[in-house]
Amino acid sequence: MKGAIKILLSFLTILMLSSFSNQKQETCSLTVEVNELRNSEGTVQFALYNREDAFPDEHYKKYFKKLTGEIINGASTVTFENLPEGKYAVNILHDENNDGKIKKGIIFPKEGIGFSNYKSITFSNRPSFSKASFRILSDKKIKVNIIYL
Repeated sequence: MKGAIKILLSFLTILMLSSFSNQKQETCSLTVEVNELRNSEGTVQFALYNREDAFPDEHYKKYFKKLTGEIINGASTVTFENLPEGKYAVNILHDENNDGKIKKGIIFPKEGIGFSNYKSITFSNRPSFSKASFRILSDKKIKVNIIYL
């Protein structure tokens, strides 16, 4: 009888442990790359957004996650880790003076900016979450174009 109880308890323990491991939430990574920076001054700020009401975020305060990338040979790459599956958009800033803000002229930025899914920005093609967003269901790699106005 004692042997049967031990076997039953062992079986229940294994069953419970496998149940917990199957419930583990899957996470993904997102690698973001930018090329053709006009110089290697400063850093590149990569901001990741997961809400429509937070994007675009000119002051970089409503992001989901933010990373700073080093510039090497006119390019920079970062990887966001442990992301739940979902919808995201990326905003980048070539922060040439390392102040964490977009340096502006009268109207337009003086530093390079970029948004996922955008090749250019105009008054009729302003950044929006719906246009810039993409789905992450597994590990993903994207390139973002840098735009100097």
